[in-house]
Amino acid sequence: MINGLLVVVLLGAGVAGYLVFFGSSGSAQPTAARTAAAATRDVSEVVTASGTVQSSFSAAASFGASGTVTEINVKVGDTVTKGQQLAKLDPTQAQLQVDIAQGNLNAALEKGTGTNALLTAYRQAQLALQQAKETLAATVLTAPGDGTITSITGEVGQKVGSSGNSTSSGSSTSSGTTSGFVVVTDLKNLVVQANVSEADVSKLKADQSATITVNAMSGTPVQAKVTQVDLVPTTSNNVVQYGVTLTLTDAPEGLRPGQSASVEITVAGATGVLAVPAGAVQTVNGTSSVQVLENGVETRKTVEIGVRGDQYVEIKSGLSAGDEVVLPQVTTSTGTNNRTGQQPGGQFPGTGGGQRNSGGGFPGTGR
Repeated sequence: MINGLLVVVLLGAGVAGYLVFFGSSGSAQPTAARTAAAATRDVSEVVTASGTVQSSFSAAASFGASGTVTEINVKVGDTVTKGQQLAKLDPTQAQLQVDIAQGNLNAALEKGTGTNALLTAYRQAQLALQQAKETLAATVLTAPGDGTITSITGEVGQKVGSSGNSTSSGSSTSSGTTSGFVVVTDLKNLVVQANVSEADVSKLKADQSATITVNAMSGTPVQAKVTQVDLVPTTSNNVVQYGVTLTLTDAPEGLRPGQSASVEITVAGATGVLAVPAGAVQTVNGTSSVQVLENGVETRKTVEIGVRGDQYVEIKSGLSAGDEVVLPQVTTSTGTNNRTGQQPGGQFPGTGGGQRNSGGGFPGTGR
């Protein structure tokens, strides 16, 4: 009898031990619902994009005449104003052409313009003189606009051919396609050129506020405004994007064209409104609803939403301040004795009336 009792006791202890040590780790256990309280806050919807800092103005200045370079009056880094002399060619040949054209015009004038032939000859002489003077003027290279000298490709003694000046926006500057004898770039009035998806472009319009974070200056966010949204998209690898130009309101010291940046454009906002974490709202066929915890019982409620941000969603009707909405459960491994979805320190993310994580948002609810 004693041996039998011992066997029963040992079996009972074994079963109890198994349930204690293996029962909770062998299968998923029920967990308390993660909730957050509906509360008054500011809600904003943003469109994010990546972009590049560029100059609002860049111009390649090249000689409009052929000849040998005799002077270069600036160096890289110099600040110049529109019309300022940058370089000069030997004007001897061009001046000679002016003198010849002037002599031909004087001769034509002496012959008079009494007949059609004489009138035609006189006008041709006038045109030749005008062209010769323009060629002479083109031996002096001037700044096409205000800015900083960012490139000089020629040198004194070099022979050059005639070509025109080209002016571009920042898009050409960043890719390095703006080239000439001298390149003038506006380094004060900088812009950011970004690309947004075809799904977001309809939300954008001029004068919307934006925050620019330059990767090389991550601790210094820069405020900006949308100034232009391209009407024609670009397509690369079957991805359609639209260009957006943003003007910086106060560019920080040290900002340079070509630097990469992250862009957040505020496309909608509401101040001091009732809101819940975005993860709590479900929208099906245009109808939005939330799961509400009341007296320990979950109930589905239909709500009217307003601004829908990545982090919070505005609730226009259907909830009251303080209502506890149920957040999505966090799926974790069941191979330990820790409670599913529990954070270090024993707090469930998003519970306790709207606890926020270190990033300022509710875990699992977006940004």
